[in-house]
Amino acid sequence: MISITDSQLFLLIKTARPKQWLKNLALYASLVFSGFFFYKPGIGPSYFYLVTYAFIIFCLLTSSTYILNDLIDVEADRKHPFKKNRPLASGKLPIPIAIFAIAFCLALVFWLSLALPFIFKILIFAYLVLQIFYSLYFKQIAILDIISIAAGFLIRVYAGAVVVNLHMSVWFLLTVISMSLFMAVGKRQSERTLMTEHKLSFARKSLDTYSVRLLDQYTSIFATSTWITYALFAFQNSPGDGLNLLFEHFPNLVVNLPRTLQSQKLLMLTLPFVIFGIMRYLQLVYEENRGEAPVDVLLKDKTLLITVFLWFIGVMFVIYA
Repeated sequence: MISITDSQLFLLIKTARPKQWLKNLALYASLVFSGFFFYKPGIGPSYFYLVTYAFIIFCLLTSSTYILNDLIDVEADRKHPFKKNRPLASGKLPIPIAIFAIAFCLALVFWLSLALPFIFKILIFAYLVLQIFYSLYFKQIAILDIISIAAGFLIRVYAGAVVVNLHMSVWFLLTVISMSLFMAVGKRQSERTLMTEHKLSFARKSLDTYSVRLLDQYTSIFATSTWITYALFAFQNSPGDGLNLLFEHFPNLVVNLPRTLQSQKLLMLTLPFVIFGIMRYLQLVYEENRGEAPVDVLLKDKTLLITVFLWFIGVMFVIYA
């Protein structure tokens, strides 16, 4: 029987990285943009409840993979100037407890997923396999390491969609891919800068392959593709009900507005927030070298956090108001 102290439990939770659960909000993407966020069918639970249930499953799944990653990297982390203080690398968290936590979380994940569609189980398995291969091999291989991160986000989005059987626009999927690649490159950019500034050898073999110029090119490509694909998504998928209601209350508005502005593309109003958010993130990566942990960047930078909040409010208003 494995016993655990309060301090070890705290370290285990820290290793599980609950802050990273923020990434699992990607499961709600299809629900929000499809217009079914508040929808409840005549029989059965609401769509929001089902996606939240899937969100909890993914939180357990991702936490187990983070613990597994630290377990695989324990020897390398002990030689790392910063990662040596991680609970497993420092020896403060016993390895048997970490193994038990992984097994317990995965067992709970597969048990909870029994209530969801078969394709959701396939996506869970695919995500787990992807993360295992990422921890063992992919993160040491240039380009493949970045693509693996994007694939993880894509699986999350698909998982949220299949739970409630909703359609996703190809432009939205391309936006997700572009954004995840953009953040992954920013992470590598910051890691490389940090290691260079401290005159340390690269912890990842892939970092040695990425030159500063190459990462700059990648950043430019994916930053541009992120806002362009989102713009195309917003242009092609803007709901029209909001504008119809506006015209019903103010019929003369149709006559007074130029024909160009009568097009029902209100979701395009959220595009400035996306562009500003990208520019702010680039500023944090290049000027302040804070892109190594994208979630921490979002939570600690008030400007970026407010931008994301305003973007979300704008999306909800356009689609549901």
